Amino acid sequence: MAHIQRAGFQVEATNVSDQQLAAMSKQGGIPEDASSCHTAKVAGYTIEGHVPAEDITRLLAEKPAGVIGLAVPGMPVGSPGMEQGGQREPYQTLAILKDGKTRVFATHR
Repeated sequence: MAHIQRAGFQVEATNVSDQQLAAMSKQGGIPEDASSCHTAKVAGYTIEGHVPAEDITRLLAEKPAGVIGLAVPGMPVGSPGMEQGGQREPYQTLAILKDGKTRVFATHR
């Protein structure tokens, strides 16, 4: 949340059960294999997991056709909120499409 707030986003957090989180992800169109530990709504898009603020900003600016949200599956080391010193593992932010498919939106190294 601190990462997103530093980027200028207003955040309202609600703690929910794992079952409620899974239901929110599903309702937001996130495929099961792209689900993660956090779900957010931003300007009608569903944001799932540790998505970097710059990817959300880009999504809002570009508004790519057919995209309903972004996801970073799992909890990759070095992603926002998962910093561990200088350690980083490469990961991808996925664009979630209306038909439930995904495509790479951004690659982070």
